[in-house]
Amino acid sequence: MSAKTQTPHAPILGADSINLLERLSNAVAVSGDEGEVRAIVLEQVKPLADEVKVDALGNMLATRKAKADGALRVMLAAHMDEVGFMLVDEEEGGLYRFATVGGIDVRQLAGKPVWVGKQHAPGIIGARPIHLTTREERAHSIPLDQLRIDLGPGGKAKVGDRATFATRFRQIGPSLVGKALDDRLGVATLIELLKHAPENVELCLAFTVQEEVGLRGARVAGYAFNPDVAIAIDSTPAADLPVWDGSENGKFNCRLDAGPAVYVADGATLSDPRLVRHLAQTGDELGIPYQFRQPGGGGTDAGAIHKTRAGVPTISVSVPGRYAHSAVLVSRMNDWQNTVNLLYHGLTRLNRDLLAQPR
Repeated sequence: MSAKTQTPHAPILGADSINLLERLSNAVAVSGDEGEVRAIVLEQVKPLADEVKVDALGNMLATRKAKADGALRVMLAAHMDEVGFMLVDEEEGGLYRFATVGGIDVRQLAGKPVWVGKQHAPGIIGARPIHLTTREERAHSIPLDQLRIDLGPGGKAKVGDRATFATRFRQIGPSLVGKALDDRLGVATLIELLKHAPENVELCLAFTVQEEVGLRGARVAGYAFNPDVAIAIDSTPAADLPVWDGSENGKFNCRLDAGPAVYVADGATLSDPRLVRHLAQTGDELGIPYQFRQPGGGGTDAGAIHKTRAGVPTISVSVPGRYAHSAVLVSRMNDWQNTVNLLYHGLTRLNRDLLAQPR
């Protein structure tokens, strides 16, 4: 059966999908304070799921039951949190010392506008200008303890408030541009799959917290769901820019415009080979573009899920994106659509015979 006859059955990402992604991207939900995104997810999921709960850590867990008895319990996980900052000390004149939350390159921070707290108070990460620095100082990156978030006199914030980059989502031609698309792309994908839930599996959707600081929410969610199979849906860095000296870049781990990145291995997980084969076969037979994410560092919620209880067959699938963990991430609309296509058709073809195969 050709891809032409199969693909229309998968969710088609249109204007409503992009508008939802925009709301999710613009929301502020630094690790440990994910309530703003969780509220959007609850609004979307409650009318569609059979069961919805928020657990003690703040994970949003939703279940959509299958139409057939004995169906596989399939956990789909995407994290709601994003990297950012936490205010740790107040100084005079609306200046605040801060710590990073999650993996952030401090070299990129000076001069960046930020949103602070639940009111999205505007601020700037300030540093001394180049005119007032020595040649020796300019030879090194500015250390974090010399940076401040400047809210101005009377700035409304308090120690413990989270902050993140003040980047508003936009679509530029084929590109999706915004902050926190790692992993709001995954969150939006889970919602789309719930809206078009396959009837052959029981969907256990985990919108997780605190992924960026150690996969903490996923560990709890995986234990609660006790699934037969799990898929972590995330965004992965595309290291596909030209090499500075003009030579060919042969070290990319994945690239834009090549479809979803299917993981074989990363820094935290060796993907279940049966699931790798299943998704690759699905893509090959239906003409859905995909790529293998090259093994290396990093990780997803899969790193915690696959080790829960007696172990869970697990794999990760990610939308490639450039400039991860910075003020802006760039992804492609076609890569997101093909991620949804591969996951949807992979789920509709999933059954217990797959798990009966040797690993």
